[in-house]
Amino acid sequence: MQFLILLLPFLVAVFLGSVIIPYVILVTYRKRLFDPVGIRKLHKTSIPRLGGVAFMPIQCCVLAISVVTIYKVPLVSQLIGNLNITTWVVFPMFIMLMCGLVILYLIGVADDLIGLSNKKKFYVQLFVASFFPLSGLWINNLYGLGFMVELSPWIGVPFTIFITVLIINAVNLIDGIDGLCSGLVAVACLFFGVLFAYYEAWIHALLSFITIGVLLPFFYFNVVGFSKRRRRIFMGDTGSMTLGYTIAFLAISFSMYEPAIKPFSEGAIIVAASVLIVPVFDVARVMVVRFLTKQPIFKPDRNHLHHKLIRAGMSHRSVMISIIMFSIFYAIFNIVLVQYISNNLLLMLNFMAWLVIAYIFNRVVETKYQKK
Repeated sequence: MQFLILLLPFLVAVFLGSVIIPYVILVTYRKRLFDPVGIRKLHKTSIPRLGGVAFMPIQCCVLAISVVTIYKVPLVSQLIGNLNITTWVVFPMFIMLMCGLVILYLIGVADDLIGLSNKKKFYVQLFVASFFPLSGLWINNLYGLGFMVELSPWIGVPFTIFITVLIINAVNLIDGIDGLCSGLVAVACLFFGVLFAYYEAWIHALLSFITIGVLLPFFYFNVVGFSKRRRRIFMGDTGSMTLGYTIAFLAISFSMYEPAIKPFSEGAIIVAASVLIVPVFDVARVMVVRFLTKQPIFKPDRNHLHHKLIRAGMSHRSVMISIIMFSIFYAIFNIVLVQYISNNLLLMLNFMAWLVIAYIFNRVVETKYQKK
């Protein structure tokens, strides 16, 4: 019966997303709030990009209502049983999460409507990333990764802020083709939701499944379309930044050693990173290439993994499915092997596999262009 607290909010989020997103599509078409066609864009027609405005309100409202209902409705609390999902340790973390989501939401809406510079968005990301350590959420243990175990706040806090900003930008930059960003985030939330439920961290599992619930209808409208004309919609920076912030919160919560969230798990940091390896490694690779070629770090380009696969001749939908399956493989691979080999060896295997795959894709693309 305890899993009802995950199923019902999930269904409510699916319903609300299915109702709200079509109205957002209609408004954006009537007001002509389109994502312009450009050299860096993969779409050839104007498509609205405000789909992400539905994410944060549904996430926060459904999560808050679910927690209050569990504790304040006697019938529900008796049916489900005593669940320790709110403690004074966890409560500030979720409060600061919602504060950060609101700020990123407002910045994202402004960027989608009128445009903001990348530097301004970066400074805001740094600001909201500091909310996590302020609430007591920071990576305090590397579980032997890099031969380091416990971290002092002087190292752990800046590292947490860096990881948060990296994840936000990784999710934002992977949003290049239909269904890719929402699919990857949904897969990551599914793994986190199952893992948090396994450790009985119910409020974190709730957030994970609510996020999946709101992403499912968006995925449909983004990939398939709405109404007779198959009108589609993008999530925009409003959606990608708030989703990145949510995933960063879940990943850091799982990585942190905090008994109020879950018991000690030696492979926690590798497992948390495994669902994010594809977007994080991709954005890290792009940033390194830009640095080595003396290009502006924040300059947009078409050097991401999905761009390379498309240039190799794959269709947009095939690229989306391939990258999502690649991410699922990484997650299952790490969750299984972390029980048998060390974190350092597993991280090295992940990195080597990524280098091999990236090299193969580069050679395929180069060969194709040489033939042309």
